[in-house]
Amino acid sequence: MANAIYPKWKQAVMGHAANSSLLGGNLKAMIVDADAYVYSAAHEFLSSVPVGARISISAVMGGVSVADGVLDANDALFTAVVGPVSEVVAIILDTGDPATTRLVAYLDTGYTNLPVTPVGGNIQIVWDDGANKIFKL
Repeated sequence: MANAIYPKWKQAVMGHAANSSLLGGNLKAMIVDADAYVYSAAHEFLSSVPVGARISISAVMGGVSVADGVLDANDALFTAVVGPVSEVVAIILDTGDPATTRLVAYLDTGYTNLPVTPVGGNIQIVWDDGANKIFKL
């Protein structure tokens, strides 16, 4: 699977749905085990990702900006991560409830430190220093 923006999130943005704004929400990154979760364009909320595939979720990312269709934020830091080798970082808008936490992006290509092998230490995902940053629409 190549990097993808979840179509249900794009639909939510266009319809001004609750918890769809990248600038007004709790934007986080999540390390995902691709052996335990398969991307689907039909997925909308975190509840579609099995608990066992959710290896670690970052704190709310600071420095969030959107300019010319490009999303950027401070690099994501995950602390004391344990679990299987993980190949994906998902971008989510966290509400505290998996049934309403929106899936925004599925990223598995072109990011420093992917895949990761969690061994109990901290993991930092460095967003692209080029033109695409976290992602570009």
